[in-house]
Amino acid sequence: MSTFSKSLPVAIGCDHAGYEYKEAIKAHLQKLGWQVKDFGTDGPGSVDYPDFAHPTSSFVESGEAAFGVLICGSANGVAITANKHQGVRAGLCWDNEVAKLVRMHNNANIICLPARFVALPYALQMVDTFMETAFEGGRHANRVGKISCS
Repeated sequence: MSTFSKSLPVAIGCDHAGYEYKEAIKAHLQKLGWQVKDFGTDGPGSVDYPDFAHPTSSFVESGEAAFGVLICGSANGVAITANKHQGVRAGLCWDNEVAKLVRMHNNANIICLPARFVALPYALQMVDTFMETAFEGGRHANRVGKISCS
């Protein structure tokens, strides 16, 4: 069961290294009943990750998406790009426990996945964990409130 509202779509984007994972994650989310707004890329040809991470992040930041998923080779590039957006808290996840903690402790609204370093079934599991985990609030809410520079 998701902690996010299905009344909004999921925003998803990737570079060439994440294309295969994006397609699989998109199909997985749709099978679970989610609408998905795909910001590309649309194939395995070499592209620049910011061209896809920025529009995905803007859609999440604007409140038009329930949450976002970004994928690139290491997930570092998309995470760095996404976190330039003041209303985004993007967490780079390489482990299921990390996917849980970025929601519980950081109230992350975008999960960033490293396609070259985690198997696809594990990436799908991390997306599920991310969706199913609620923000714990409490002492973490004060910390999250201090993240923004504005």
